[in-house]
Amino acid sequence: MPISGMTGFGRAEGALGAWSWAVEARSVNGRNMDVRFRGPPGFDGLERAAREGAQSRFQRGQVTVGVQAKRSEGAGSVRVNVAQLERFLEIGNPFVTAGRVAPPRLDGLLALRGVIEADDAGLDPEAQAELEAAMAASIGVALDGLLAARRQEGAALLPVLSGQVDRIGELSAQAHAIAADQPAAIKARFEARLKELAAEAATEERIVQEAAAMAVKADVREEIDRLNGHVDAARTLLASDAAVGRRLDFLTQEFMREANTLCSKSQLGALTTVGLDLKATIEQFREQVQNVE
Repeated sequence: MPISGMTGFGRAEGALGAWSWAVEARSVNGRNMDVRFRGPPGFDGLERAAREGAQSRFQRGQVTVGVQAKRSEGAGSVRVNVAQLERFLEIGNPFVTAGRVAPPRLDGLLALRGVIEADDAGLDPEAQAELEAAMAASIGVALDGLLAARRQEGAALLPVLSGQVDRIGELSAQAHAIAADQPAAIKARFEARLKELAAEAATEERIVQEAAAMAVKADVREEIDRLNGHVDAARTLLASDAAVGRRLDFLTQEFMREANTLCSKSQLGALTTVGLDLKATIEQFREQVQNVE
């Protein structure tokens, strides 16, 4: 399985008896796994289905699952709340008697809040379980759609990430070639510095200190070797079947650490330029890695 992204959308619809519903599952980037659920009242078991379904499919990202359900009109009976109707009549009677308002019409009375009540008696346990199972199945379908969308995003990311890793490898090779000229440049600079120090009647101890400081900056082979090792590790991760986003994120930090050290040790303008290009490419790589599960 190729790498997967963390952004996507999935939708499913279903119906059973008098009920119909729609499920939407969407996700965005996240450092950890975070599942959020919104569903109709009275179907508490659906949240567990959504959480378990998301956790079985994804390892990172903020996943939101929403279920909207409705029962067809006429599926439930209605009744008149006579007590509420009588209260409205009692309240309005003095105004009717005084001639201040016309006698109320039945349709107007029935439209008052609380007069007509839907009989929302719950389903029997067996019917409730059957309905929840059907809705949970639709949640699974929507999550499968989300999974497909995230994999599609990963497929689009893969060539971009691979190209950036290849570019880091190319820049590391350039740095290796340029660094071969550093010893000569260091030697020339050191000789000039010696003449400067000699003019100041420098002590032997001070000359040794100057030589040691320059020697530390002269060798960047270790940084380049580590960069090459990180390039190989990144290529291995990009070819992996596992969720590699966290490890790629860590590897990006290691890339940047070596690039920063290379720049700080550089004694040549050309090598510094390559180091800055490395840092820019690594930063682009880091931004894309944030989208990888």
